[in-house]
Amino acid sequence: MSNEATGGVVDTRPQWFGHPAQLARLFTTEAMERFGYYGMRALLTLYLANHFLFSDSTTASLYGGFTALVYLTPLVGGLLADNYLGSKKAVKFGAILMALGYFTLCFGGEAAKPWAKIEGTQYAVTVEGAGDSKAQYVTVEGEKYRIRGNDDGSVSMLFGDGREGRRVPKGGFEAGGERDALFVTIMLLGLSAVTIGNGFFKPNISTMVGSLYAKGDSRRDAGFTIFYMGINLGSLGSQLACPFLADAYGWWAGFLLAAMGMALSWFLIQFAGPKLEGYGEPPEGAPRRDLLIYAGAIAFVPLVLFLFTNLMAAPPPVEGAGFIGYLMGLPILGKVLFGTFLACVVLIPIWSIIYGNRQEWQMMLAAIVLIVFNVVFWTLFEQAGSSLTLFADRNTDKSIFGLFEISAGQTQFFNAIFIVLLAPLFSLLWQALGRRGLEPGIPVKFGLALAGVGGGFLFLVWGTQFAGPDFKVGIWWLAGLYLIHSMAELMISPVGLSMVTKLSIARIVGMMMGLWFVSIACAQYVGGLVAQVASVETVGGQVTNLKVSLDTYAGVFETIGLASAAIGGVLLLISPLLKKLMHGVK
Repeated sequence: MSNEATGGVVDTRPQWFGHPAQLARLFTTEAMERFGYYGMRALLTLYLANHFLFSDSTTASLYGGFTALVYLTPLVGGLLADNYLGSKKAVKFGAILMALGYFTLCFGGEAAKPWAKIEGTQYAVTVEGAGDSKAQYVTVEGEKYRIRGNDDGSVSMLFGDGREGRRVPKGGFEAGGERDALFVTIMLLGLSAVTIGNGFFKPNISTMVGSLYAKGDSRRDAGFTIFYMGINLGSLGSQLACPFLADAYGWWAGFLLAAMGMALSWFLIQFAGPKLEGYGEPPEGAPRRDLLIYAGAIAFVPLVLFLFTNLMAAPPPVEGAGFIGYLMGLPILGKVLFGTFLACVVLIPIWSIIYGNRQEWQMMLAAIVLIVFNVVFWTLFEQAGSSLTLFADRNTDKSIFGLFEISAGQTQFFNAIFIVLLAPLFSLLWQALGRRGLEPGIPVKFGLALAGVGGGFLFLVWGTQFAGPDFKVGIWWLAGLYLIHSMAELMISPVGLSMVTKLSIARIVGMMMGLWFVSIACAQYVGGLVAQVASVETVGGQVTNLKVSLDTYAGVFETIGLASAAIGGVLLLISPLLKKLMHGVK
């Protein structure tokens, strides 16, 4: 390896595609962890909406809360690894908890029974047919009616021949499901274990990757891009296989495969042996608190369970209350998320002024600004698991060239396959541009990513104009969105992980990696709120009016697409200032 590439230091370690060989083991460990997580995520929204029959609003809220906590807990996991455990032990413990969480999700019990409350009186609902021919029926006073939603929010109850027998005005019809509280609790316990386990796993395996490269090693960005390809290589298979098993054998089978992938991830890191010796070790002289930390983490599972139940029970925000009133009206999880993020954004630069020099403070300030913009990107990108999955389920023709049809959960695989195909090209591009001194700076990459994620939504909105009489768009419009989003993702995510390790003061790099994930946590929570705006009326898990559904999604996607493109433009304008604060870091 040339001295120029490694910052003037000869790298005598065994190499893997021009990188330290240890990257291969971390690559495969992360790939299998992501196999489990994204396999589970491909099922989660549909599981909540179609098995437990939660409303769109509750489904989006719970999904957003879960994914937010998945990214909040790394702040604590990073701190504990920095000061006590070391990254390697933290990754091993996190893998065990996550595998147990996925196994727990296998026990979902009997599906919820749908009901409809019509002007205060509750009736049982039956869902008949399959696929696009599914319809919801309710029997009132001995007469069986088919339920159909209308554009104005009212609900028509139709006779067998299609004539309207009764119309329920807007607000007079409520749908829900009768579900077993025990199995809801089991499901939430599984999500709680995954949440805490991820807090130990996620920031610390990224920190281990960063530790493979010396300061000034120009291979770092390329190494993180390769590592990021491992994330998507793992998710690629699970986003096809887990939904397939769930459809063929039941939800439990899809979650079981996710659990097996996570167990393999633990095996790879647990038995790495000398391959990772000397990397991710506990800090020198740190007190041994391993058992206390493990016990404390397990004891926090009920607390996370409480946050989920509080989130599900929280009333919607009051309109006209203002920003402060809005924050005060949030559920506990929302207050914790925004409070933590705001505190870190303010206190970390102050800490840098006190304990660092002027250059370190400016570099940390630049990192904080980029992390704030990162919130916007992930708010919109992570609609993939919520509103975009429901859009695929309801308003997308999922036929592949008329040969076969994929499920809504499997549409998320487009992102993974595009990342796998494009990541090597982006890695080569950055290296080639870097050798010529032409590689765009980190702020420019972030700005392009924000413009790109907005452009993806606008592309799909354009496609809605070509929806057929069944109010469904061709699947290739959704694939096009994922292609644009994947290119945007490669501009920001692996680059962002590398940015944190390069701009952070060395002794708090784990906490800064945690803050990176806290920014994504806030984005996930806000993303859940965005998905709630795109909520449509469902009965028995099925939309009652596909035209209303299509118009609702198109309107929300257009708004967020335009907003993201504009914010990306702002970041591009201020990128020269941020580049100056970064003091030559590229």
